[in-house]
Amino acid sequence: MQLTPDPSIVRIDGPWTHRDVSANGIRLHVAELGDGPLVLLLHGFGEFWWTWHHQLRGLADAGFRAVAVDLRGYGDSDKPPRGYDAWTLAGDVGGLVKALGARRAHLVGHAWGGMLAWTVASLHPRLVSSVTAVGAAHPLALKSAVLRSPRRQARAVGHLFRFQVPMAPEKWLVRDGAANVESLFHSWSGPVWRSSSDFTDTVARFRQAMLIPGVAHSALEYYRWAFRAQFRGEGRRFTDAVGERVTAPVLQLHGAADTCIVPETARASVHWAGPHGEPRVWPGVGHFPHLEEPDRVTKSVVDFVS
Repeated sequence: MQLTPDPSIVRIDGPWTHRDVSANGIRLHVAELGDGPLVLLLHGFGEFWWTWHHQLRGLADAGFRAVAVDLRGYGDSDKPPRGYDAWTLAGDVGGLVKALGARRAHLVGHAWGGMLAWTVASLHPRLVSSVTAVGAAHPLALKSAVLRSPRRQARAVGHLFRFQVPMAPEKWLVRDGAANVESLFHSWSGPVWRSSSDFTDTVARFRQAMLIPGVAHSALEYYRWAFRAQFRGEGRRFTDAVGERVTAPVLQLHGAADTCIVPETARASVHWAGPHGEPRVWPGVGHFPHLEEPDRVTKSVVDFVS
């Protein structure tokens, strides 16, 4: 019999402080550490705030107020049945910046969190000091790559298409203690990290968090909106809304061995970037640079936002 864990299991002890913040009409759970300019950390699919535990410490030590959030539908944040469209998710982040008492924030996002950071920078530019995209692409770069590169990027995000049917993907995600979460992370990770004990320990936490009631469905709703919007007017409106270069400075950190968001897609994202350098693409690193090379990512972010 598979046990369903309580959402409070994600409130892992550490030097950080756990708190609940009301933003954009929902309750968001955050872990916070340090004082100084706000750096808001946004996780990707299948993760929760803890994916940033290395960066929380490093950013706080460097003189920043680091806040890692459980996005809508994840961890110990609210899991409403709706609101997984880009506008509402961007509103969650913008509302969180304000609710934390800050005028602006440096946004650091992995995968879906990275695309969300790009989106917030377009829709709420006054709230964004900078964007750091980790293993992520601009949403329009990803859309273009899926259409133009079916053998590379479309195949790499094949799970997006499989997740469109109702009910079955939720059951698939939580089957056997969310074993398929581990399979996905293994296939997307670099060779060094996926053969380490840290991979096993880290993914065990992600598997447990996926079993929290409502998380699997909420996580899949991100994918479902992104796909279905392409056939609706809201998809065209979103393309128009994020079609210009962002004004905030942009840093891109990517793994050359990323098999989910391929490096070419990340490089193509500079078309929508404001002030930026070339994307940093690291050999041997997969889809999770912040976990595979945590010190390197922390130093890169600290140097950039400083």
